[in-house]
Amino acid sequence: ARFVHSKGLTDSREIPVGTASGNIRLYLEQGDQVRVNMGRPYFEPAEIPFDAPLRETLYAIDVDGTTVEIGAVSMGNPHAVLLVDDVHHAPVHVLGPAIEQHVRFPRRTNVGFMAVHDRDVVDLRVYERGAGETLACGTGACAAVVSGRLRGLLDEHVEVRLPGGSLVVSWAGDDQPVWMTGPATSVFEGTLDLSELAPR
Repeated sequence: ARFVHSKGLTDSREIPVGTASGNIRLYLEQGDQVRVNMGRPYFEPAEIPFDAPLRETLYAIDVDGTTVEIGAVSMGNPHAVLLVDDVHHAPVHVLGPAIEQHVRFPRRTNVGFMAVHDRDVVDLRVYERGAGETLACGTGACAAVVSGRLRGLLDEHVEVRLPGGSLVVSWAGDDQPVWMTGPATSVFEGTLDLSELAPR
């Protein structure tokens, strides 16, 4: 959104974008901030998908003989959210891949490790499905806030501090959409000669 606006390809501050998870709308705010309607979260096990007979706020899963409590949410892609005391000492590289590939997640899952500092501030590290730990994950931030709100730990507007920077996530609850606001910063610009990619 920031790129097409800065290049003069549109003068609109509301930009629709098609993604693999569906269409979303981005809103250019002041400075480098972009607000995104991330859609509504899904909780029914079949919608996530997650193998469970009933919808619950927390699920106990067995990971290598240890019981781990997770929240399970879909933001168009599956997320497992764990509460930890300190994200810097969380077993991201041990539990991340074990939960990502857990048998109860038939399509694998993203795994969020969330430490709650206050009702409006959390730290988060995300082990992404198929990618490993990443510096930031928008859907992971949204899933963490939704899971925290369902547990009664968080308010409607929450600052999510990730290794790559902070986002603000807002969710009013129920079937309402999740809103995410954060900076969009240009890190690289280049040109590509498409004729070089053509088969010869």
